[in-house]
Amino acid sequence: MKKILLIISLFVIGIAVSAQTAKNTGRPEVLIETTMGKIRVALYNETPLHRDNFLKLIREHHFYDSLLFHRVIPDFMIQAGDPYSKNAPKGAMLGDHSLDYNIPAEIRLPQIYHKRGALAAAREPDDVNPKRESSSSQFYIVYGKKQDEKGLQRGRDNLHKLFGDSIQMTDEMLETYTNIGGTPHLDGGYTVFGEVLEGMDVVDRIQRVERDENDRPLEDVRIIKATILKDLPGMEKKPKKVVKKVVRKK
Repeated sequence: MKKILLIISLFVIGIAVSAQTAKNTGRPEVLIETTMGKIRVALYNETPLHRDNFLKLIREHHFYDSLLFHRVIPDFMIQAGDPYSKNAPKGAMLGDHSLDYNIPAEIRLPQIYHKRGALAAAREPDDVNPKRESSSSQFYIVYGKKQDEKGLQRGRDNLHKLFGDSIQMTDEMLETYTNIGGTPHLDGGYTVFGEVLEGMDVVDRIQRVERDENDRPLEDVRIIKATILKDLPGMEKKPKKVVKKVVRKK
């Protein structure tokens, strides 16, 4: 994903780890309303740090409201979550901003992978982020094309490079990537923490919009608001107002 160079800070925000509350309660769900339609996603309980962080940003800060899908690539993915995209002028290059913390990787292969509709966290590249920690705010939704043998082999080679023989592409993964689509070459490199339940037609429309040389849509595609449809147990009540402080790193 796009390298994150500049960082902003948001006061009194961290990762609330509450994995114990999610046992046997089903998956939280979020509705992402965009200027091109609605996308409903489920968050995986198997990735509690990413799940809780995403919910906290929405629940307590309405963080994603008015942000742009700042990077879209046909047959690949759509990306959002740069805080500076909210008021970005036309044509400005985006994708270099996040919050002032990272999330430890929660890679759950081979059970959770980059199938079409996967919700995953962007991150800085390996040379500055060898632990593959995730951006605190930027995410992407996989579209991905149906894979031929060349694409599948690229995915296999990547898994072997990262994990040796300890993790291999399963029959389920092969069938999904071949018949439905996805991005197997990203497996192991990024944390997948959810999936689209409804709205892949919206993702399809967004990924096909006209874009500039930086893959930013020529006409803004904006998240109107993100709403929690199904929260973690005990978090359904309206939280107390949280004071925010934003600082730009020099």
